[in-house]
Amino acid sequence: MKRLLFSLSVLGTASVLLFACQEGVKKDPKPVDLKDLTANQTEVHGDLVKESDIILKTPLDAPMVTAGKATYELKCQSCHRLSGEKLVGPGWKEITTRRKPVWIMNMILNVDIMLEKDTAAQALLEQCMVRMPNQNITKEQGREVLEFMRSNDGVK
Repeated sequence: MKRLLFSLSVLGTASVLLFACQEGVKKDPKPVDLKDLTANQTEVHGDLVKESDIILKTPLDAPMVTAGKATYELKCQSCHRLSGEKLVGPGWKEITTRRKPVWIMNMILNVDIMLEKDTAAQALLEQCMVRMPNQNITKEQGREVLEFMRSNDGVK
């Protein structure tokens, strides 16, 4: 008898909870239209870097190389190797001989614009299958990373 009463009380409690919780569940929620959500929001991107903005000197600026290495270790190393090995993103070996400095700087600073408009960046995205996140790197930090890349490629 006790077992029957216990079973009925458990069943009754479960039924009450089931029906009570159903009111909070919405049926057929209206789909969210992302265009409506972002219609009044402007995208914020940095200005594209121009070739005239970049002055490369030889010999390398040692303090810039050191600062660029620190930025690499903090923000880039988890996806990029200094060798040609692809990790998540492509390896950096000989990047400064394959790409112009302005392309490298824009990829570092304005990755979203580059992935939208640049065919080489789009090809890299297809190859790597992972979109490079914006790391909020300043122009100065980007220039330091470029100097570190040059150092990695053997420029003295």
